[in-house]
Amino acid sequence: MKQQTFSDIEYSNRRKKTKREIFLKIMDEIIPWEEWVSIVEPYYPEGKRGRPPMGIEKMLRMYLLQIWFTLSDEGIEDAIYDSYAMRKFMGINFLEEQVPDATTLLKFRHLIEESGLGKAFFEAIRRCLEECGQIMKGGSILDATIISAPSSTKNAAGSRDPEMCQTKKGNQWYFGMKCHMGVDAGTGYIHSIEATSANVHDVAQAEKLIRPDDEVVYGDSGYLGIEKRSEIQEDENKSKIDYRINQRRGKVLSLMEGPARDWFCYIEHQKSSVRSKVEHPFHIIKDTFGFRKVCYRGFAKNLNRLFILATSVNLLMCARSGGWRKRLA
Repeated sequence: MKQQTFSDIEYSNRRKKTKREIFLKIMDEIIPWEEWVSIVEPYYPEGKRGRPPMGIEKMLRMYLLQIWFTLSDEGIEDAIYDSYAMRKFMGINFLEEQVPDATTLLKFRHLIEESGLGKAFFEAIRRCLEECGQIMKGGSILDATIISAPSSTKNAAGSRDPEMCQTKKGNQWYFGMKCHMGVDAGTGYIHSIEATSANVHDVAQAEKLIRPDDEVVYGDSGYLGIEKRSEIQEDENKSKIDYRINQRRGKVLSLMEGPARDWFCYIEHQKSSVRSKVEHPFHIIKDTFGFRKVCYRGFAKNLNRLFILATSVNLLMCARSGGWRKRLA
């Protein structure tokens, strides 16, 4: 057990813990740090030349703080100096060491992005959840959400991000990327993530989000006609899936009052009651972690960030539902 500092003793006498401190304590206990360090280790500098590199776990903790609180490289460095909860999560004692600077974090972030380690973390946690029975099999829920991007051309290049596109939803235009997500129908954990430009239709990415063992798939009206698509019909397993897709509201209004309309509304309500589980992960990504706008240009870096966020969502949901690190070991 590490020796307490005077700051630790002082803060331990507080009457109330902040939500940030409680959240960081949960994530500190549930994340399998040894496994994640082993994933990064093959790509990390050995330190045989020049200045010895910072510890992998320390840099990983700083990187996760940056992702969770949507801060810049300089912003998270300042925040750790300023916040006791963040400093405690980092495990830093100012009598012995200082916070890694913004440049060191920048290089570590580039290493994570270029090596595709965000997806590796996501796959590792998903496998653990499957092995311990937290993720069920047999059904998926599909949905997509738009992540906005800066539409202004007042920059050095004088142009928008070439990989982002605009699309119309309702009576409003949006510019950015679209996050496509596959969620386990039983528990609501995320099992698949894809990223495209905003003008790509939801159903176009559905085939990539369906698991091989799925028997039923839920989706909103954006996935109508999925069973007629060539990539679904040509696949032996996916062509046999029961696609329970919500109908458009106009179809309900076109029916006359009576038992037929009541039965139709009942069936749609049953579909929606299952499909609504996909909204919770989106809520955590957009509201809790604040990822409503892209942080970088292009898909690669933003998709890596989405994988890290999806991993964090699964861990947070597992902790809140009573899951524990021992169950993920």
